[in-house]
Amino acid sequence: MTIQIPTSEAVPAGLPDELSLAQLAGEFFAALPGNPLDELRNRATPPRAAEPAIVLGSGSPTLAPATPPSEAPAGVGVPRSSSATPGVPEGYAAALPGVPAPSAPAASSPFYFLDQGNGYPTGDVAVPGAITAQPSGFPGDAALRALLAEIDHRAPAQQQGGNGSHFYFLDHLAAQPATPQAGAPQTPSAAGFDVNLVRRDFPILQERVNGKQLVWFDNAATTHKPQSVIDRLAYFYAHENSNIHRAAHALAARATDAYEAARQKVTKFLGAASPDEIIFVRGATEAINLVAKSWGAANIGAGDEIIVSNLEHHANIVPWQQLAAEKGAKIRVIPVNDSGQLLLDEYRKLLNSRTKLVAVTQVSNALGTITPVEQIVALAHSVGAKALVDGAQAVSHLRVNVQAMDADFYVFSGHKVFGPTGIGVVYGKKAILDNMPPWQGGGNMIADVTFERTVYHGAPARFEAGTGNIADAVGLGAAIDYVEQLGLDNIAAYEHALLEYATHYLRTIPGLRLIGTAAHKASVASFVLQGYKTEEVGHALNEEGIAVRSGHHCAQPILRRFGVEATVRPSLAFYNTCEEVDRMIAVLRQLTRR
Repeated sequence: MTIQIPTSEAVPAGLPDELSLAQLAGEFFAALPGNPLDELRNRATPPRAAEPAIVLGSGSPTLAPATPPSEAPAGVGVPRSSSATPGVPEGYAAALPGVPAPSAPAASSPFYFLDQGNGYPTGDVAVPGAITAQPSGFPGDAALRALLAEIDHRAPAQQQGGNGSHFYFLDHLAAQPATPQAGAPQTPSAAGFDVNLVRRDFPILQERVNGKQLVWFDNAATTHKPQSVIDRLAYFYAHENSNIHRAAHALAARATDAYEAARQKVTKFLGAASPDEIIFVRGATEAINLVAKSWGAANIGAGDEIIVSNLEHHANIVPWQQLAAEKGAKIRVIPVNDSGQLLLDEYRKLLNSRTKLVAVTQVSNALGTITPVEQIVALAHSVGAKALVDGAQAVSHLRVNVQAMDADFYVFSGHKVFGPTGIGVVYGKKAILDNMPPWQGGGNMIADVTFERTVYHGAPARFEAGTGNIADAVGLGAAIDYVEQLGLDNIAAYEHALLEYATHYLRTIPGLRLIGTAAHKASVASFVLQGYKTEEVGHALNEEGIAVRSGHHCAQPILRRFGVEATVRPSLAFYNTCEEVDRMIAVLRQLTRR
């Protein structure tokens, strides 16, 4: 390719002169990946929402412009095809409207990188906003191709951090990252997905807090939403919004289909036998209350016993306390060892003929401990008790199969698995659900009503009184599509390596005590730091743009088991990186030096 530079006499009015043009071209080639000036440029100029993003593929690299929200198709964002960008589900993409190609303007510039005839949206800025690196012929083409090939095949740990990073979402720290030490764990390999591409699917990760790039280490409280989930919600409200069932019009049919399709996705996600075993509720807390006030009220009596574990979230303690107080039943507690793992031998001693229910978490929200739920459920069944598993912290990290687990009930919240808030799930074995009384009355859950009697639908409808959270159920379905496209096995492997990396460097901080060190853990690393209140540590991290949870995490009994009232709780997800861990470690080291 040859760039034709016209003489100054030939430059049309309003366009750059030859010197300015040369400077623009120089800035363009300098901005290509690997340039040592990237760090200075990134520090000086925060990224703009509509900046071009580098797209690496099997062909030549291009700088693909991001469409500003004002230029997106009216009322809907369209998810990208996973065949083009790894890690993005196609699920409902076929149902979404296509995006027409922009029409080229009538006149074009003689300079290819100022030419708006490329079809990209235009702006009011004078500098080029849409640039395409031509496939061959430009200066340094061969070297650039070799560089891009090298970058594209590096391990993620090499791609994260360091000077000259070409990933737009990485912010360079003034503080030095953790220094590798002998015996340090290997940085995680993103087998099955590219963490850097995945991060681009989450718009909020581009946010800045206190002038620093956001680091979201509060995933146990809530997870962020990929663009495909955001787009699916927008599409529902723009094209499908209606109440479900019992209507002859088109939008009711669309909304009903979308809602029931989400139920099918949850069925497959949990390995349930039938969609009739899936009940939509507001979250795991409401799910446990439903079981307590329906099954529990009908089956727990005076003198009966309910077993919970010392690891439980308050949501899996309080409803059973309320039921026990009402019925005259008794709560018994499975203890944990000093690492935070359940003591199964002690659990066996608690079981007897009076045991009616065992309710236990699969993953501790405060410690990250993964419990042996299959054994716990089997032992409960051995004495004729039912078993409820709280999966709120498990579904985003582990593959779940409720039939293999043999749980009688399994509950989780959508916002913990990259879906919307206000939507959750109760799984129950169909034979049990069909014999449970409704816990709320109203529309949708009835087959017939007279002033003398009411006939209820079977499960799940009998437990979904009133207008449900239709849109967010559909959004949950989109989140499940996304997670399954990435692969839960890939997610688990990546997060395990990331947790090992974080744990190794946390152990090097003087005065830091880890709370919960079980051998089998999900990606939670609770700690306390000598000389500091947990909220002080949380504030210091927030000053550097790092979000962690500090407090009792609605799990006071287990924290008191370890002699503390609160912890700092970094909790990791598959979109977190080693560089982000390094930023946290740097802040903690600064605190210990004060």
